[in-house]
Amino acid sequence: MKQHLQNPIFTIISEIAEQMNTQAFVIGGFVRDIFLYRPNTDIDIVTLGNGIELAEKVAQALSPDLTVAVFKNFGTAMFHYNGCDYEFVGARKESYVLTSRKPTVETGTLEDDQNRRDFTINAMAISLNKESFGQLIDPFNGCGDIEQKIIRTPLNPDITFSDDPLRMMRAVRFAAQLNFTILPETFDALIRNRQRLEIVSIERILDEFQKIMATPKPSVGIKLLDKAQLLEVFFPELTALKGVEVINGKGHKDVFNHTLEVLDNVAEKSDNIWLRWVALLHDIAKPKTKKYTEHIGWSFHGHEYLGSKMVAQIFKRLRLPMNEKMRYVQKLVLLHLRPIVLIDDEVTDSAVRRLLFDAGDDIDDVMLLAHADITSKNEVKVQTFHKNFERVKEKLQEVEEKDALRNWQPPISGEEIMRTFNLSPSREVGIIKDAIREAILEGDIENTHEAAFAFMLERFNK
Repeated sequence: MKQHLQNPIFTIISEIAEQMNTQAFVIGGFVRDIFLYRPNTDIDIVTLGNGIELAEKVAQALSPDLTVAVFKNFGTAMFHYNGCDYEFVGARKESYVLTSRKPTVETGTLEDDQNRRDFTINAMAISLNKESFGQLIDPFNGCGDIEQKIIRTPLNPDITFSDDPLRMMRAVRFAAQLNFTILPETFDALIRNRQRLEIVSIERILDEFQKIMATPKPSVGIKLLDKAQLLEVFFPELTALKGVEVINGKGHKDVFNHTLEVLDNVAEKSDNIWLRWVALLHDIAKPKTKKYTEHIGWSFHGHEYLGSKMVAQIFKRLRLPMNEKMRYVQKLVLLHLRPIVLIDDEVTDSAVRRLLFDAGDDIDDVMLLAHADITSKNEVKVQTFHKNFERVKEKLQEVEEKDALRNWQPPISGEEIMRTFNLSPSREVGIIKDAIREAILEGDIENTHEAAFAFMLERFNK
């Protein structure tokens, strides 16, 4: 393992630890990622002595101006150096009470510290000590589990997950990120301990869920969360999408599976995490709008409108940002059916203008989402949709180039209307502005100041 410790800082840590008559080890994710051939700039150092003191002495040896962040309550210290974050902590053992995932911490041995780790692949350590520099310490065969692509806990999984239930989310997240399999005995413990997740703050849960959402194929992790019955604990609106109801031989799509298919389709084309959230929530209101009508079958009228309203409720409960990110998700959930409607009907310039007007700079994301929303086991139907969709995209480009409606601004301001007709701020000003906008969107006049002013005078001068 010595070749992986070429960074001179490891030699410095070794020398200073020896001067302090203690031992130090690099442990956790950095070691795991050596075997996975993945870069890792978060480096954890555990020492059998004082972690804060070791960090401060190493930082001083590297540069007198290096700032060390000290967290005395946790016995940790960290600094940033040459593009990497180094965190130092004394080896410890932990004990938990049922009502909290915050442990009582005592000084421990390296073995104690490895025992408290979440998974075998994160419990490996490499010695930084002079007599054994570079030696791998792997008491739970984490190296073997990496070779077999297995997620399992070092000790009894029921104890590991009950002590810190966030580890259940991390198990799924690592499985999804690394394309690993959770060992059956470990997975069964996820199900048994699922209600323990309720003691974890929603912020910490969502941090893990966001990492699952950011994976190349988010459905993998979400399906695991559902199978482990963890998803329903913190995201019941999503599990409510599951199932197919059949009346008189007519059934609808399983909206849960459809949603995950759309999410994967979007993830294949875009890393935009908020567009992925749009995909996840685009049909979130279908259970509340589902209706069966004789001779027609199933309908979900207005699910895009109700869904856009549910976005704010879900963001608030999950502690997601209540800012422009939320408004973006709301907007695209509301618009997600509009391009599909253009496929079904004759594509008119007016309909395209209105979509461009409402979508603004987000039109490309709306189109990507709508394209991803075309899912069916009927290949002929899918191919027909895709072909018609290309026609809509061409029409959008044509109208956009001609009418310049993306992020449209009224060619005549309210102030100009008031000056022209000697009006004070009033309902009449709004009526005139709306009439100009509608005339432009309908194609009755060009999107220019000259055309709009002439229209305004002709229609409202009396």
